[in-house]
Amino acid sequence: MPPLDLLVGFEAAARHLSFTKAGDELALTQSAVSRQIKDLEDGLGVALFERRHRALVLTEAGQQFYASAAQVLATMRSATERVRAHAGRKRPLSVTTTHSFAALWLIPRLAGFTREHPGVDVRITADTRVQDLERDGLDVAIRHGPASLAGPNAVRLMGERVFPVCSPKLLKKLPLEKPADLARHILLQYDDPDVRHPWLHWKTWLEVERIADLKPAGTLAFSGYEQIIPAAIAGHGVALGRSPLVKDLIADGELVAPFKSSADPARAYFAIVSKAAEGRPEVADFVAWLKHEAARK
Repeated sequence: MPPLDLLVGFEAAARHLSFTKAGDELALTQSAVSRQIKDLEDGLGVALFERRHRALVLTEAGQQFYASAAQVLATMRSATERVRAHAGRKRPLSVTTTHSFAALWLIPRLAGFTREHPGVDVRITADTRVQDLERDGLDVAIRHGPASLAGPNAVRLMGERVFPVCSPKLLKKLPLEKPADLARHILLQYDDPDVRHPWLHWKTWLEVERIADLKPAGTLAFSGYEQIIPAAIAGHGVALGRSPLVKDLIADGELVAPFKSSADPARAYFAIVSKAAEGRPEVADFVAWLKHEAARK
């Protein structure tokens, strides 16, 4: 293959049919362009130009070579521009977590992080499945589970308690003074037929309270926990609140916790950073921000 600088000089000379104009375009002298063309012709073993008096004409070989050289250089210029544009774009900080944690805890607070770090773009991926950070190209996972499954490099953010919550408007209609009073209420239930999340079931909480035979006035089932809490705020029934996810709603008066008793499922929330993202300062800043937010009372 001819050197790239010779191809660039040839393409400019062939386009202008002038060594002088090609030199002006490339910031070279006319003689430097002429030498490039001579080196190229020597390397190819064929003349590319007919050098006439005050005129430059492409030979048949030169015309064929110019068509290919122009196409190749145009492709390379386009590819170079795309690569430079991609390199100039900031890589977003990608975070994966559950639908419920994203909707009820992370997203309401996220403006605080973006305000403190205006140059960082954050992309939230909410998914019910546990994603592989390395395979899926993700930076941070916020996962919920027992410490034994979190992994050695996981950063513990906060624990979790489970307890009944409801709208204060509902209590005005039907007071809840003791757990047995739940028999007069609609219970908002997480629809989990395979019992993959037993700590979110009313059955588990009622067993802890030793009133497993309690029969509520009715139940409403939801496929996602993030749907249950808005239903509780709207006054449709009593839900099982999860301490980090409903803390702000209780503080704002949108929900109340009528009983002091709660169940501790020995589970917590952890931040896990992918190996590929460990050296990025914005990732470290995000995890530090998560820890700060989790520690706030």
